[in-house]
Amino acid sequence: MQEPRPNRKIIHVDMDAFYASVEQMDNPALRGKPVAVGGNEIRGVVAAASYEARKFGVRSAISGVLAKKYCPELIFVKPRFDRYKEISNKIRKIFNDYTDLVEPLSLDEAYLDVTQNKKGNPSASLIAQEIRLRILNEVGLTASAGISVNKFIAKVASDINKPNGQKTVNPDEVLTFLEELPIRKFYGVGKVTTEKMYQLGIFTGMDLKSKSLEFLEKHFGKSGNFYYHVVRGIHNSEVKSNRITKSVAAEHTFDENLSSEIFMLERLEIIAIQLERRLKKYNIAGKTVTLKIKYSDFTQHTRSKTLPYFISDKALLFETVKELLYQERMKDSVRLLGISLSNLNTEIKKTIVVQLKFDF
Repeated sequence: MQEPRPNRKIIHVDMDAFYASVEQMDNPALRGKPVAVGGNEIRGVVAAASYEARKFGVRSAISGVLAKKYCPELIFVKPRFDRYKEISNKIRKIFNDYTDLVEPLSLDEAYLDVTQNKKGNPSASLIAQEIRLRILNEVGLTASAGISVNKFIAKVASDINKPNGQKTVNPDEVLTFLEELPIRKFYGVGKVTTEKMYQLGIFTGMDLKSKSLEFLEKHFGKSGNFYYHVVRGIHNSEVKSNRITKSVAAEHTFDENLSSEIFMLERLEIIAIQLERRLKKYNIAGKTVTLKIKYSDFTQHTRSKTLPYFISDKALLFETVKELLYQERMKDSVRLLGISLSNLNTEIKKTIVVQLKFDF
């Protein structure tokens, strides 16, 4: 049983439609129009969508074909991850003016622990407001924020008043807030779990709270323990400026499906070169090489091999991947290939944000 710790002051900052907003900021012709970053009307997957596109049901991870069907006026834009990272670094510098306890989750969101902060401001809500205003004035983009006593509630709260808003859940409001919250809005409860909870009569936090720990562990395994505690306002995960990097990866989605292993090997060699650059940049090596294959029907398979020594060299990566590729016959044409390296030679590294490089 976890015991609640003294309340902290946690802010979760989440940029609004970040990739699409950057594109609209850099290209005035896109402002006010439905924009999808990634994909196209023939193939590919949407990586991000502007709020104008979301009104039509366009969301990340749906196919470009479906997105165009939802919104015939949709404008597709190729992703520019170097530009997104540049903007993200500017935003992170603003965060660091307030606290060193910044835990980035991706290029467009982060947790900040401002219990003790550099401004000496006792109000986390006012700090969040000031940070959002600075991002708007200094970067040109809007952000939303959630403020509460722990990371879980702050994360959930940041979605409440999106876009360009914030929500504070004070200590004395936590239990009521969680009890009234629809279960589908609980962070960590995905679509499949939501449906399962509905079948068990769990529709709100109050319903979840009425279930025993034994009941939740029976139906949800280890996650049951998590659900049992967070609905009671207990989430003791600290904001960590240094996060553990478990793997480093690179992958490509192809314009045309590949049906020949020869063509796949050509692409995998390029991916291995890119992965080697990332590994050497951060002085990382690993023992477990994983080949990721996504077929034309969107089913995904992985094959892994653990070596007795650490590697980071392109040649060794490629030789291992080649062996994995020929491990069994392809069941269909391939639309995506990826290589990742895990079982790394270090336990703690600064956060490495590895953005996927898409070929459209």
